[in-house]
Amino acid sequence: MPPPLRSLSAKLLLLTVAFVMMAEVLIFAPSVARFRETYLTQRLASAHLAILALEGAPDQMVGADLEAELLKHVGAYLVALEDPKVGRRLLLSIDMPPAIDEVVDLGRMGFFDKLGAAFVTLLGPGDRILRVLGTSPEDGVSKVEIVLNEAPLRREMINFGYRVLALSLAISLFTAALIYLSLHLLLVRPLRRMTENMMAFREDPENAERFMPLSGRSDEVGLAEAQLREMQEALWASLHQKARLAAVGVAVTKISHDLRNILSTASLMSDRLAASQDPDVKRSAGTLMTTLDRAINLCRQTLNFTREGPAVLELSRVDLHALIDEVGSELPASLAGEAEWRNEVPAGVGVEADRAQLYRVFHNLGLNALQAGATAIVLDAARLDERLEIELTDNGPGLSPRARERLFQPFTASGRSGGTGLGLAIARELARAHGGDLELRRSDAAGTCFRLTLPLSQASRQAAQ
Repeated sequence: MPPPLRSLSAKLLLLTVAFVMMAEVLIFAPSVARFRETYLTQRLASAHLAILALEGAPDQMVGADLEAELLKHVGAYLVALEDPKVGRRLLLSIDMPPAIDEVVDLGRMGFFDKLGAAFVTLLGPGDRILRVLGTSPEDGVSKVEIVLNEAPLRREMINFGYRVLALSLAISLFTAALIYLSLHLLLVRPLRRMTENMMAFREDPENAERFMPLSGRSDEVGLAEAQLREMQEALWASLHQKARLAAVGVAVTKISHDLRNILSTASLMSDRLAASQDPDVKRSAGTLMTTLDRAINLCRQTLNFTREGPAVLELSRVDLHALIDEVGSELPASLAGEAEWRNEVPAGVGVEADRAQLYRVFHNLGLNALQAGATAIVLDAARLDERLEIELTDNGPGLSPRARERLFQPFTASGRSGGTGLGLAIARELARAHGGDLELRRSDAAGTCFRLTLPLSQASRQAAQ
């Protein structure tokens, strides 16, 4: 298992906290802009109230002490009111600063203007003098103007930011904990259980007790558990089948060796029977010799298949046209003139391959086609990038659906009576050893077509990998 800090649970927790904090940052910007606007609006409302107190005094005059107290309550150097009926009037002022640094008209500021002004206040020096204009929230008609120092506003905004940060951290940690627990229960623990099961199954894949137990969930985790168990059951069955086949193979190898010797002796005796002058004996001898040859060939192919290991290639430049001509001249039916072997591969086409092994591939394909009943076999080739595609097409009766299902499996896929199914299995194994492949392109009543793909050179094969 990975260390706690590098585990999936820890990563989910950190990501959740980070994402929630990012969301809080996006919320913080408009929140602090709104706080600044509210602060200034409250100052305008306080200014309006101060002016109303002044207007209630006799002759609208107050003493210097009361005027200073009203301005202190507002937090401004100057308060002015513009009444739509009588025009602009300067009402309260004390100790005016020498200059105004910025004029803020709340009525004309858009959303992004408010965002920018808020960050200027937060990040600026904080000692600017602001002239604030806006409509009084008390009556919604009067225009109020105040002049104030930005420092108290900045302090309040910083305090507000700290409160938002603390709240964001609390929300992030609480949300992250809930999400972490949910993901841990719904995802991390099932994944950990599947990982432990795979590790245990890897140590003993033939033990059926180590199959993945199903939780009964109907979501993606339940589907993954079911697929894993299905894969384990298939692998377990395959291993048991291969173990049985290995035991059978050892026995078949011993039997085939002894049986081939016995059949060779019987074949010699059948040759003597063929020399008999008795017509009935001569007729029976031909059938007997054919049967014995087929049995001997079966034993020979079985022994060769069980003894051979992975193909060891002796690479050289092979003239494909010449090789196919050689194969066609040595096929039994072709030699006897019973079938046509037509080589349409262009002269000079070559590949880097093991000539002897490539000969076996074409010989097996041709022999299979002839033994299946084909009377014409056509071979042609085409270059595709750094690969060569060779197609072998015959006019035989085609393969049965049952033969096509397990076409390249040894001992199971022969399309004719008495066949071993080894020819195509060996041909594909040799093709893949060269970095290519052998596949069935089509098989119907008009005939069968196999496609052999080979790299032009082993260097291009390695570059592609």
